[in-house]
Amino acid sequence: MWTLLLPLVGLVALGGGATFAPHKELFECASQILYMDQDELQLPTNYSRNIPPEENTTVYTGLHVNRVSGVDENKEEITLDVFLQLSWRERRLHTPPGKPFIDLPWEFRQLIWMPDLFIWQLQTMRIHSVLQEIAELRLYSNGTVSLVIGATIIIKCEMDFVLYPLDVQNCAIDFSSYKFTTQGVRFEWREMSPWLGARLVTEQRTEFRLPKYVVTFATDKSNHIRTFGEGNHSAARLQIRLSRELRSYLLESYLPSSLFVIISWGSFCVIPEIVPGRMVLLVTTLLSLVTMFDTVSTNSPDALELKCIEVWLISCTIFVFLALLEYFVVLFGIRYDKSWSQRRQDLRRAASAAQLAPPPLHLNHAQRLSTPVTGTPQGGMFSPTLSVEDEGLKQQFDHQTIKRDSPILDSMPSTGGPSTWASRIATKIDHGVMFCGAQHGALDKFALMLFPVCFILFTIIYWTTYLSEAHRAMNN
Repeated sequence: MWTLLLPLVGLVALGGGATFAPHKELFECASQILYMDQDELQLPTNYSRNIPPEENTTVYTGLHVNRVSGVDENKEEITLDVFLQLSWRERRLHTPPGKPFIDLPWEFRQLIWMPDLFIWQLQTMRIHSVLQEIAELRLYSNGTVSLVIGATIIIKCEMDFVLYPLDVQNCAIDFSSYKFTTQGVRFEWREMSPWLGARLVTEQRTEFRLPKYVVTFATDKSNHIRTFGEGNHSAARLQIRLSRELRSYLLESYLPSSLFVIISWGSFCVIPEIVPGRMVLLVTTLLSLVTMFDTVSTNSPDALELKCIEVWLISCTIFVFLALLEYFVVLFGIRYDKSWSQRRQDLRRAASAAQLAPPPLHLNHAQRLSTPVTGTPQGGMFSPTLSVEDEGLKQQFDHQTIKRDSPILDSMPSTGGPSTWASRIATKIDHGVMFCGAQHGALDKFALMLFPVCFILFTIIYWTTYLSEAHRAMNN
């Protein structure tokens, strides 16, 4: 042993530190001799590290997740602390007689065939190291080679936040070979077992609870194929599901916004003439919802469409805005009602005078011309008294019914044609404005019944729609 070691050490020493890279193969040969002498392991003379052990080699993949370090929604990344295990049958290697297995140095991986593992969604990977790298290479008596490494990996996951915060993210992580096709190497899942070298693994966790997420891991045992390069490549798939914790969002966003909408209904119970109190209530509620929407939009991840929570907050803001708009209509109706109060009083006096007047005489035109005009002198002036009432004035007072909330346009006679439709439309609008400005608060009573019913219907439709979409995304 030492006779072989001394010349090799001398060659490396003569080469110097600057020429270590060109003599890498020489160093590997020296390491091979040392390892073979130490463990009595002999590599076949025709052994090639570039050729798989068999024509169709199966590489069993196992993954034990120690911890989910974090989920970055903006970068769409998941950080995991894992033990990764690969095992395959190497019939060209044999353990010394009487030994069930031998532990090989980590550097020995450069001398034997290793699977060219490629993780499709991998961003970065860092092997853990304390006093040395946390890695293990073991050869069993049945020819199985087991490789276990402890590492921190960052996985890229495509996320869709349209259903936020009801969204469920499904990430498929594929472990495959980037050089060998399905005829050369196949990847399959196998649970990590102590006899395969993962002696530190005692319990496999499949669910991790984070402040915002519940992360679930599941292995897909079906055969998956990745097509690229020279053909089809076998892949072992790991499914990662991110289910968001909904409780915090219900308490922080949904509940306060619902209470703001309910508080806005209290404005319908305030007397419309108390403008400051009712206006402050509605405007403050509206500004609070706008601020909440801005905060949620800033702190939530980006999406191509309106997110689920944004739809809710916008709808709540619209409900409060409609309550404020209803109050504007009431104020305009009150102002309109007061502006026409004097005119209604004049019409009442005119109607009373028409009712107290003597019944008109039905005379023809000739009789009307022959009827004398009588009068009495008053204050030096002659005041005539008409005994025959004008037919147009008679029709106006006969067909005019004046009530408190009736518009003045009701007194206009119908003459047919376009003006009739315009008059009817104007009459309806005037009736509506009078209804809104009525002192007994008719519109507020109607709104106090309509707004809660509409909000309850919206809530049912909202949760039914988005919960069904979230359930569908979870099952996909």
